[in-house]
Parts: sequence; structure tokens; C-alpha cells
Amino acid sequence: MTDGLDELRRDVAVGCRVMAHRGLVENILGHISLRLDGNRALVRCRGPAEAGLRVTTPEDVRVVDVDSGEIIDDPGGDYRVPSELPIHTSVLGARPDVACVVHAHPLDVVVASLAGFALEPIFGAYDIPATHLAAVGVPVHPRSVLIRTDELAAEMTASLGSSDTLVLKGHGVVTTGSDVAEAVLRALQVDILAQVHLRVRNAGAIPSAIPDEDLAELPDLGGAFNRETLWRHHLAALDLDRLGLN
Repeated sequence: MTDGLDELRRDVAVGCRVMAHRGLVENILGHISLRLDGNRALVRCRGPAEAGLRVTTPEDVRVVDVDSGEIIDDPGGDYRVPSELPIHTSVLGARPDVACVVHAHPLDVVVASLAGFALEPIFGAYDIPATHLAAVGVPVHPRSVLIRTDELAAEMTASLGSSDTLVLKGHGVVTTGSDVAEAVLRALQVDILAQVHLRVRNAGAIPSAIPDEDLAELPDLGGAFNRETLWRHHLAALDLDRLGLN
């Protein structure tokens, strides 16, 4: 095993811990995949001592053949791929621009999808990346099913299209990125959009998108701020709560 592969396993494991720490997943649900070379990907799998995403270790992240769906680096056969592996294999197969796929079950996103309202850019400077994401549009996959077959995954991938994010009605969210940090941060952005929508409605108001002129005034703060700095914050928060990988 190369040092580079070890580091990528760690990235996926940390991404899983961040998702659990930030409330995007509960217990053992949710997973992350990260494309390697050729038809291989790292996937957060289920181990013999499964205890949930909050305590994911690099050993829980296995190399999977994207074409066959088989784990290829677990000689003892102790690990199993997630039942919804087709989410990952379908998106990675259809989208060569995507390196990482996240599937999570944020409760507020599920509630918002069941309520039937779109995640519009209803706030501005409060969370600029989330606003930009909403302005582009967050598509919704209408089927509330366990995506465990290639056929169901193909339908989901069609709903995703060229978008970076997808809400699964009554189920959760799928987000993509060039790496683990980007894909997890996008899942957090979808979650905050749902949270604010629900709070506005719970306060008795109907949220509406901000004016175009306000949207035009929101700058792109750049990857150094929106990704590197923000991701460092989440990693530091893990360490403070003794959930980091040291």
C-alpha cells in the first residue's frame, strides 16, 4: 500500500467523521466514495465491528472495482460494500468530472423534500457558497427508494444531470466534488439551505428568493476561504471533540 493511498483512505474516513459530527448522518447510514485510477474507487464499507460513521477509520475505507462492485483489497472478506453502492458507481461512471461522491441523510433536507418546496437562494451573505449553490438550482429525485440496483441508480444519475448536488425525496442527498472536502462541504450547504427554509416557515412566513441585484453583489470568496479555511475549521472541530484521526 502506497503512502498516497493511505492518505486518501484517511481523507475519506475524516470526511465520514465530519458528516456525522455536523449531523448529516446518523448511526451507520451514509457513505463516501473517492475515485482512484482506472476503474477503482475508495469506498467507506461496512466492517465486522461496524459502529457508525462517527468512528470511521481508514481501515473501513476499501478499494472497490467500480465495474463489478467488488472489494479488491480485503483478502479476509470481512468488509462489505454499502447496499447503495450503485449510487457511487453510477455517478462515477457517468461523470468523469467527479472525483468524490457523498451520500448522506440530513433530516432537514428530508423534511424539506417531503414538504415539496425548492431550496431557493433565500439568504445572501449569511452563507455565500450555499446561496450560489441554490441560485444554480438543486434538483430533486422524486423516488424515495433504496438505490441498490443499477437501474435505480441510473434514474438517480439522470436526475443529477450535470449538477453538483441532488436531493433524494424522502431519503437524503447526493453531492459531488473534486475531492472529499468539496463534496462534504456541498452536502453541508444543502443542509443549511433546508434548515433556514424550515425555520422561516416555522416562523409563519413563506421564504422567497433574494433579488437578482442582491445576488449579483455576493462575491466568490475563493477556494482558499470557501474550501481550505472552512475545511480546516471542521477538522479542528473534530479534534476539539476528540473525534479526529490522530
